[in-house]
Amino acid sequence: MADCLFCRISSGQVPSKVVLQDDEMFAFEDINPQAPVHVLVVPKRHVGGLNDAGDRALLGRLLETAARVAKKKGIAESGYRVVANSGREGGQTVFHLHVHVLGGRQMTWPPG
Repeated sequence: MADCLFCRISSGQVPSKVVLQDDEMFAFEDINPQAPVHVLVVPKRHVGGLNDAGDRALLGRLLETAARVAKKKGIAESGYRVVANSGREGGQTVFHLHVHVLGGRQMTWPPG
């Protein structure tokens, strides 16, 4: 999708700090990190959000990639948080399915 920021990032049209990628998924550093480790994981194929996903395999790969990011960034053992915002009131600002992988500090609850 030409006007989608995350489609443009995952295709290399917009520069990013790549953490990892494969045929289906793309993970990159958040430009406004909320924790010492803050990585976004997106499918390369455009999907608007969780309500549009419908593909169990895609959702599984998204979470599997989040776990791979945690291992690569060295936070898998100490702990990390995976967040998926859905819809405007849920805090979603880019309407391309993605999860945030956050870690490197103690996470608190409730998050806000």
